[in-house]
Amino acid sequence: MTARLQRQGNQREKAQLMSASEIERTLVRLAHEIVEKNDGAADLGLVGIRRRGVPLAQRLGQMIQRMEKSPVPVGTLDITLYRDDLSTLGPKPQVQKTEIGFPITGKNIILVDDVLFTGRTSRAAMDALFSQGRPRQVQICVLIDRGHRELPVEATFVGRKVETTTQEIVEVRLREVDDAEKVLLMEKPS
Repeated sequence: MTARLQRQGNQREKAQLMSASEIERTLVRLAHEIVEKNDGAADLGLVGIRRRGVPLAQRLGQMIQRMEKSPVPVGTLDITLYRDDLSTLGPKPQVQKTEIGFPITGKNIILVDDVLFTGRTSRAAMDALFSQGRPRQVQICVLIDRGHRELPVEATFVGRKVETTTQEIVEVRLREVDDAEKVLLMEKPS
C-alpha cells in the first residue's frame, strides 16, 4: 500500500485498508459466521457500541434476518459511564442513551464495535450490558482487530486483523456517521 500525504487535522493518511465493497463483503462473511456459530438466529441479539458499532450491528442484523427469515433484535449501548478513564473526559461527559429495546437475559448477545484495540471499550461494554440483564452468552464482533491489548479480551468474530504500531490509528468511516465508507490507516504526528 502506498503512503498518502493527505492530512486530517494532525494525522496523516498512510493507507486505505478497506473500501466500501470490502466492508460489505466482510460484513456478509461475519453475518454467516455469527449464524453458523450460534446455530441460527434464535435467541440471538446484536448490541452495537456507540458510535460506529451501532450501524455495523444494524447492517449485520438486516443480513442475518434476510438469511434466517426471522427478525434479529438490535440494540444500542452507550458505555460512557462505564469507562475506566471517565475522570479524564471532563466534568460533564456526554452520555448518549442506551436503547437495547429487548430483554437480554438468556440470549446470546453479540457486542458489535468497529475496532478492537486495548480491550477497554469491550470491558466497559460488558459492564454496561450486564447492568441491563444476564445474557446466556456474550460474544464480540469487530470489523478491525488491531492488536495492542491491555486487557485479556478477544473478539469471537473478526473482520480483519491489522498489524499496527502505537503511532498509528485505524479510522473506520461509515456512511451513517461520516458520509463516507472506508477504513483508513492514519499516522499520528511524530
